[in-house]
Amino acid sequence: MKKYYFLFSEGSKINQVLCAVLINCAVFCYGAGIGWMSPMSLLLQSENSPRGAPLTVTEACWIVKLSSMETWAFILARALFGITMSGVCVICPMYTKEISEDSVRGFLGTLMIFFQTSGNLFLYVIGDLFSYNTILWICLAMPTVQVVLFMMMPESPSYLVKNGKVEEALSVMAWLRCKPEDDVSLKQELDIIIKEQNADEESSQFALKAILQDKILFRAFKIAVLVSLAREFCGAIPVLNFAGEIFSLSAEGGGIVMLTPNQQAMLLGAVQVCGAMLASSVVEFVGRKPLFVITAIISGISLVVLASWFLVRELGTALPAWIPVATLCLTIFCDASGIQPVSIVIISEMFSYKYRGTVMAASMTTSGLAAFLQMRFFKPLTIAIGIHVSFYFFGAVCLVAAVYVILVFPETKLRSVEQIQYDLKTKKEKKKELESRSENKEIEIEK
Repeated sequence: MKKYYFLFSEGSKINQVLCAVLINCAVFCYGAGIGWMSPMSLLLQSENSPRGAPLTVTEACWIVKLSSMETWAFILARALFGITMSGVCVICPMYTKEISEDSVRGFLGTLMIFFQTSGNLFLYVIGDLFSYNTILWICLAMPTVQVVLFMMMPESPSYLVKNGKVEEALSVMAWLRCKPEDDVSLKQELDIIIKEQNADEESSQFALKAILQDKILFRAFKIAVLVSLAREFCGAIPVLNFAGEIFSLSAEGGGIVMLTPNQQAMLLGAVQVCGAMLASSVVEFVGRKPLFVITAIISGISLVVLASWFLVRELGTALPAWIPVATLCLTIFCDASGIQPVSIVIISEMFSYKYRGTVMAASMTTSGLAAFLQMRFFKPLTIAIGIHVSFYFFGAVCLVAAVYVILVFPETKLRSVEQIQYDLKTKKEKKKELESRSENKEIEIEK
């Protein structure tokens, strides 16, 4: 049997893993950029700020990083960072899906959240070790190296077929699957891609218009958007924003030893990385639907317990001080181990090449807007209505999302787009399609 890369034999997944790792290095850089906020915003607001005058709280809410020390430069850097990384969050899951075979696409798809959380943790750690300028140079070097390395990776077979490069698509697929080009399974897989794209070409409409007019596509689109919103309103973002207060309250009650803000960030980052590792380990065995439902239910219960702890505390009753930290960690663990990665994987699996990019962009835009609104209005709302009411709401969102996925969402593991979208049809539509096929067969027989 022909050997590939010394230790890897024919049929190995190594090239698919290599492509997925390199494309997701961009997500690692994104996570690092987000993680940069934790240690560096504290430094920039301190008396030892490298820009001289400390940043105000309002200015700190808008910054990311730049070598200039002017406030406008920090804000511009954050805007540019957000624009470019929004593209990364759309392209990475698309490319990963298109280069992956069915048996590993869930595992490779969940790497996105693993790399993002690892990037967060990486910056939390080096934020305690290096100077402000050294960290900026590290943040600049990482995407530069990633771009150079990724230039050596091939285009996806779906993209090549779309551009009429069928032979090149077959060659790329053979390299990705570590198989010879005359392998029968490769031709079968390529035929599926060609058939899928030929079916898409029957509709000359713009992708978004076609989605809105086609019943099945619109149902899938609605699921994608609602699952994306559930991912953002599952409580992980506000819980992380409120983490400092939760740690302080727990320390006051003797539940834990008081940690510095950056130590808190490192602890939570480690919890997220562990959750993402679990997702990558079990998603191909458990399936997408069960993993999302289980983590959403556990997260919902954790948020309800956290809300109840705050409510009872307001009523003057003392409860164990470790409860809020435990529920906080459990919530973000569930977010990283199921709610986030599964929601991204299923969106890439539910649509064909023509519609995948449009749906990913729409869902990411929706979720990004939801995240921004939470960041902007969470604390004012908690002051107005009470922190316990907010957490009860997020807990309810998790539980409702779990019920919605159980009732509406089709399992996508090891299934083609055609099979997934068939499950979205009503019984009446399936019966009508079956009758139509039977009539067509009878006509063919008569001929």
